[in-house]
Formats: sequence, structure tokens, C-alpha cells
Amino acid sequence: MKKITIYLGIFLMGFSSVNAQKIDRKKVVQRHNIVNTKADTLSTFTVGNGKFAYTVDITGMQSFPEYYKNGVSLGTQSEWGWNSFPNKENYKFEETLKPYDFNNDGRKALYSVQIKEPERNKGAVEYFRVNQHRLQLGNIGIELTKKDGQKAKISDLTNINQKIDLWTGIITSEFSLEGTPVKVWTASFQNSDRIGVKIESDLVAKGKLKVFAKYPHPSGQFLDDAAFYGNENDHTTKIVSSQSTQGLIQHKLQSTDYYTQFNFTEGKLREAGKHYFVYEPSSKNKTVELSVEFSAKNPKSNRTLFADAEKESTSGWKNFWESGAAVDFEGSTDPRANELERRVVLSEYLTKVQCGGSNPPQETGLTFNSWYGKPHTEMHWWHGVHFALWGRPEILEKQLDYYFRSFDKAKKLAERQGYKGVRWIKMSDNEGNESPSSVAAFLIWEQPHIIYMTELLYRNSKDKKVLEKYKDLIFATADFMADFATYDKEKNRYNLGKGVIPAQEVFPAKDTYNPTYEVAYWDWSLKIAQEWKERLGQPRDKKWDDVINKLAPLPVQDGVYLSTESAKDSFTFPKWMTDHPAVLGALGMVPESPKLDKKIMKNTLDIVWERWNWEHTWGWDFPMTAMNAARLGLPNKALDALFMNIQTNTYLKNGHNFQDKRLRIYLPGNGGVLTTVAMMLEGWDSSTGQFPGFPKDGSWKIKAEGFKKMP
Repeated sequence: MKKITIYLGIFLMGFSSVNAQKIDRKKVVQRHNIVNTKADTLSTFTVGNGKFAYTVDITGMQSFPEYYKNGVSLGTQSEWGWNSFPNKENYKFEETLKPYDFNNDGRKALYSVQIKEPERNKGAVEYFRVNQHRLQLGNIGIELTKKDGQKAKISDLTNINQKIDLWTGIITSEFSLEGTPVKVWTASFQNSDRIGVKIESDLVAKGKLKVFAKYPHPSGQFLDDAAFYGNENDHTTKIVSSQSTQGLIQHKLQSTDYYTQFNFTEGKLREAGKHYFVYEPSSKNKTVELSVEFSAKNPKSNRTLFADAEKESTSGWKNFWESGAAVDFEGSTDPRANELERRVVLSEYLTKVQCGGSNPPQETGLTFNSWYGKPHTEMHWWHGVHFALWGRPEILEKQLDYYFRSFDKAKKLAERQGYKGVRWIKMSDNEGNESPSSVAAFLIWEQPHIIYMTELLYRNSKDKKVLEKYKDLIFATADFMADFATYDKEKNRYNLGKGVIPAQEVFPAKDTYNPTYEVAYWDWSLKIAQEWKERLGQPRDKKWDDVINKLAPLPVQDGVYLSTESAKDSFTFPKWMTDHPAVLGALGMVPESPKLDKKIMKNTLDIVWERWNWEHTWGWDFPMTAMNAARLGLPNKALDALFMNIQTNTYLKNGHNFQDKRLRIYLPGNGGVLTTVAMMLEGWDSSTGQFPGFPKDGSWKIKAEGFKKMP
């Protein structure tokens, strides 16, 4: 017996020492540095700090925005940069409202929807969908002149070699024009909306290389690709000051104006055309440095150049990569391991650059507009949860500031529809102003997100200050959720709907009730809200308990969960097998509950896997499916879901999740990868063993540190 104990002790010591090995984080990150050797419109690089981002082409700047406009376009966007067109017709938001009484209870709730007629109301809908819209702040690029005096095109560039060092956030770009080399270094400041650039070339001294600033006009379209130069008379741009080492430009639009501050090596900033300005370096220089800052107000910053950006970027990114969690799959024999690690590292980089501000991000981050640049709160789970699971809760906490700012408007929305508490607005600007939408108005799955995300913050610290900070948001959210549930006297239960469009958006609001995912999420979230009451020493809310105890069961038919109780043909009618297979979110995104039977959910996963029209899905559907499979104890299926060969599950060279020609980037997919990998590594409250979401067949060699469990 003593021998066995000794051998066991030696074995455990060996096992512990393997797991105790620190991950060489720099090595893991840098083995996924990206290199471009040609102009690929889907392989642009971005620098930024979470609230400001600048996306570049192969020159390391935004030299050819029109060439890239149908790819991952060359945007410069910020949290603060918004504009509205003049409301010439004096439209009122009330003109977008339409009354509904879905459950015949006399409620006559007012919803802001896409009214088609009369023309007046249709015009009001269009106005409030488009306004406010996020701005493309300006293109900062390199103007190159050939020997014959013509401006160079992107096709004139040769010897292209561009690299982004993910560990430092610095882009190095090399190319040649007519045999003359050019080298460009690009970095973003981490504490202000500025970029720093250094350029080295004989073309500078020859007067053949200048830096331009070009100001587009808002397109007013669903997507703004930073290259709309029409409507030139509808905005004004002027030089406020120009000196030998700095210049200031003011750009005035319909409802806003902002500034661009240039600091540079000796030279001059001059106007070269309408909304087009050029910095001409002094001819004696072969190397120039500059910084460009965008600001809502006349900036008072000190003089800075590339060296300052380089220092700030290097320090900031080192701190980021050394914080929180990390995973290393090196040595795995599963051929997908390196690709999963690549997606993870690039998704960490992209979500830090694009989604680290004080608002839920828009689905295309700070690169180009989608839905006019407006955040979608139902996507916030995918944008934000991973930060907490990866041990970076401070980034998630920053995003939650939005809910405090928009609280009063969310309360008025609930009141307008006759409900208690707050109804979080699905599609809004950063101040919580609602946008008319015949889908967004009826979604409800965004409602519990604030409970889920703040619960993660509390689990991270177990600090009562978290409860005190967010309690009013949580309790008002739960008040709405309980009041929204409709009591069915005949069945003595509470239903969700009618008047609901579920996360699977193909179902009509007028007919839909008790979608499986939403019922499961409602149940879990109301129970968590009650736990917050108890943690704060407050009595449980009786209405919440009544809804919890009588909430409709998850709808089942023929041994599988239906997508929604109102769709008995969930898996036979083709339309109902498109869009998000959200029924799987009832176990995966949502923790296992007493309402759920895992055998029935396993049957549901099987039928979804076999029958779903996967070509008509979105990027986060694959991580959601993987989480479901992992919780069912099917790690191989989880990996198969993450790597399903479907266009919307494509991860480009630069790490972006490609959907289609309209949405060339889709950050909920990146957030989904990070959330799912964290869950598969660290597990969830009821999981056991190490790395519960990965196969135990020896094909995966894993080092992981710093992760937090999912609920």
C-alpha cells in the first residue's frame, strides 16, 4: 500500500508540474501574426483602443479607400462620432408608433415599427432609422506621385510585405513604387483617439510622398464604407491653423462638428481640394513622423509623434496579453488545433480593438457601419460575456455604462406599452434613442442579458459593491420580465407572448408564444434576480416567484423541443429551419435548469444538426451549437460545430468572421468563439473534470490559465 501511495504521489507531482507550466503568452500570440504580400480587400488590419479604431490598407494607412470599400473597408470610427441629418419635415417619433393588443387584454401597447403607409409615417420611420448615424471620421492616407506626375494607383505598388505584430499592436508595411522602397509603421494610442505613423522613403525627399486627409460625407445607408464623397456642399471642412510642425482641421456636418489635430515632422498642412488636405513634408527629410487625433472638441493635447504611439501601444498591448486568461494548443494532433488557436488569438485582438468602449458595440465594431452604426443590445451577450470568462471583467463593466445612460428611456418604453420596470431597447444609438424596426420592437431575448452579465461580474469578485452598483438595473429588468409574462387562467401558467419575435427571427410576432430559448432564459434570470435580493438581505419578490413557479414548460413534441410552442411544425416547415437555431441556446447559453430534460435536448440537437438549413445561419450559431453539444457531453460534436464548413462560419486571414457581401465582418462570431472556448476549457457550474468540452482521446494537448467558469 505504501508503494502505491508513493507511485501515486510521484504521478500527481508530474501531472501538477505539467499544469503548472506557465504559458509563453508572447510566443502563442506572435505565432499568429499576419503577413500580407498583396492587396487583399478582405485582409485589412486595424489598430485601436476599444473606443476608436483605424483600419489600413497595404500602405499602412488609408491610401486607397475606394479600392477597399467592398471589402473590410478603411474606416476611422469612434464612440463619440455621430451625426443626424436635418429633420426638415419636423417628424415626431410618435409617428412611428402603432398599437397592438396581441393577447386581447386591452393593453394597446405602442411599438415603433416600420409603417409602410401613409407616406408621412413611412417618412418618419425612415428618418429615425437613419438618425443618429455613426460617422466615418475621415481617411488619412499616403498620396504617392509617379515619375510622370500621375498619382499612383494601388496596382502600381510592388514588393508588398506587410505585418501586424499582435503583441505590440504595431503594423509594419513595406512596398515599392517604381523601384523606390517605402516603409511605414502604424500604431494607435491607447488613451486617446489618435494614431501615430512613421514613414521612411527617398520619395519623401523627392516630394513624391505626402499624407492626405479626406473627409467623406455620411452615406445615410445601412452600411457606410468610409468612401462616400458625394454631397460635397452639405458639409464644410477648413484649416483652423497650420504651422511648420502642426495643423488643425475642423469638419462641420449637419448636427455636429469635430476636429483633426496633426502633429508632424517639419512641413506644411494645406488645402488641396474640397474636403481634401495634404501634409507636405519638408524636402530635406527622408523620414517623417506624425500623429493624427480626432476629437469632438478642439484638442488640447501635447505634441506627439509616432514614437509616443509606439511606446503607448507596446505597453498597452503587453498589459492586455499578460492579463486575464490564455490558452496554448501547441502539440495537439487534432489538425484543427492551430486554426482554433488562431481564431482565438485574433478574436482577442479584434474584440479588444473594436469592442472595448462604454457601450455595446455595433455588430461591425468600429470599422464600418451596419444598421447605421447602431448597437444591438440582443447581441451584447456575444460581444461582452467572453471578457468576463477570460478574466477581463473590467472591459465588460465599462460596456455596461450604457444601461445607466439609457435607463430612463428604457423605463419610458416599458411604460408606453403598459409594463412595469424597464424594457431595454434593442436597436439604439449610444444614448438609448430607439430606432423603428418591425423585428427589433418585438424581440425580448436582450432583456435578461444585463442580469447574466452583471452576475458574471459578481461571480468574479463576490463583492457586495457589484450588487449595490447594479441592483436597480437588475430589479427593474426583472419587474418588466415578470409583468411581460401573460397569465393563462385556463392552464394556470404564465406564457411569453403572443407578441414575441424570438431570437430565431423568422416567426411572426402576432402568432408566436413560448419560444424554448426565451422561456429557459426567463426562468434562469428571474431566479438570479431573486438571489440578488437575498444577497442584499431583501425579501424575495412575490410576483417574480409566482412567474417562476408557473412559467410555461419548455414546449416538447415527439421527444424534441420545439423552437416555439406556437410552431408545432418546427422541424418540418422549411422556413422554421432557417436563421438562428436558438432552441439550442436553452442549454448552452442558458445553464441547465429543472425545466430541461437533457435526453430531449440531445434529440433536439440531433434533429437540428440533420435538418437545419445551415447556409441560412449567422456566425454565432456555430458557437451556440458547440456550447449545447459540450453541455450534453459531446466534445467531438462541439468541435465539429465550431468548424462547420459554412460560409457564415468563415474566419478571414485577419481574423474577422465573414458573413456575406453585405456583412464582411461580424464581431458576434468572434465573441462567440471566445465564449465557447472558455466554456469548453474551464467548464460550467455542473461540469466535472479538466477541459470538459474537449475530447479525452489524447488528440488535444492543452495549457490553459486564468479562465472563469460559466454558470
